[in-house]
Amino acid sequence: MSAPYDRQRGLPWLIWVLAAIVALAAVLVIAVPLWAVLSDAGHDDDKSPGSTAAPTTPSPATTSPTASPAPGPGDTPSPRPSTTASRTPTPSPPSLSPGVREALAALADLDSVSGSSTAGYDRGAFGQAWYDEDRNGCDTRNDMLRRDLTQTVVKPGTNNCKVLTGTLVDPYTGETLEFVSGTTTSVLVQIDHLVPLSWAWRHGAEFWTTEERTSFANDPANLRATSGPVNQSKSDSGPGTWMPPAETAHCNYAKDFIVVLASWNLGIGTADRDALQRTLAVC
Repeated sequence: MSAPYDRQRGLPWLIWVLAAIVALAAVLVIAVPLWAVLSDAGHDDDKSPGSTAAPTTPSPATTSPTASPAPGPGDTPSPRPSTTASRTPTPSPPSLSPGVREALAALADLDSVSGSSTAGYDRGAFGQAWYDEDRNGCDTRNDMLRRDLTQTVVKPGTNNCKVLTGTLVDPYTGETLEFVSGTTTSVLVQIDHLVPLSWAWRHGAEFWTTEERTSFANDPANLRATSGPVNQSKSDSGPGTWMPPAETAHCNYAKDFIVVLASWNLGIGTADRDALQRTLAVC
C-alpha cells in the first residue's frame, strides 16, 4: 500500500521546475537576437571599414534614376556632364578673296613717299591731252567712251571714232547717264584719271621722262568714264581724302588704284596707304 501524497512537500519542487523553465525562456529571448547581430557584423563584405550601414528607408537621392553610387576607395569618379550652357562660337572674319590678298600684297610692296615734289605740277609735263597713244586713229577720250558706254552711236566719216551718244552706268555712283556729244553736254560725262596726274607727279612721276608721263596719262587701266560733277569733286585727291560716292564701288576702286601704282612703280603716303588697307579689309 503506497504512502499517502504529501501536498506540502511536493509544492516546492513544482515551483523550482517552473522557475527553471521561465529562466531558460528568458535566456533564449536575449541570446537569439544577440547572436544574429554578431553574426551579421562578421560577414558585411559590401562596406568599407568604418562605414555606416545604409538606412533601410531609401533616400530620394538613391531612388532617383539619375543618381550614381558614391565611389569606393580606389575608384575613379565618372565624369559628370557640364552644367555650363553651350555657347555659339564667335564667327571668324570672312576670309579675303584672292584678288584682295593680291592687292594687299602689292600695296605692302609700294615705296613710302612724302607726297611732295621739288617742282610744281604742270599738266603739260604729261604731254598732249588725249594723245592717240595706241595709234588707232582715235583720241583716248573717244576710245574710253566707246569702251565704257553702251548703245553708242558714232559719227559717220570718223573711222568709227567720234561718239555722238551712248549710255553710261557710272562706276562711282551706279547711276545711269545718257551721253550726248555737244558744246554744253559733253562735259556731263568726263574721263577720270583713277590716279590723278597731279597726285602721280608728287609720288614719283616728277622724275619720269615726258614720254613716260604721256603714256601714263593715256593708259586705259588708269581711266574711267564718270559723271562730270563726280570727276570734279575728286580733283587730284588720293584715297585718303576721296572715295567713290557709292560704297559698293570702294573695293574695286581700291584694287584698281593699287594696280596702277604697282604697274608704274609709284610710291604712296601714309594716309592713302591706310585708307586703302581699311577699305580692302572689309571687302
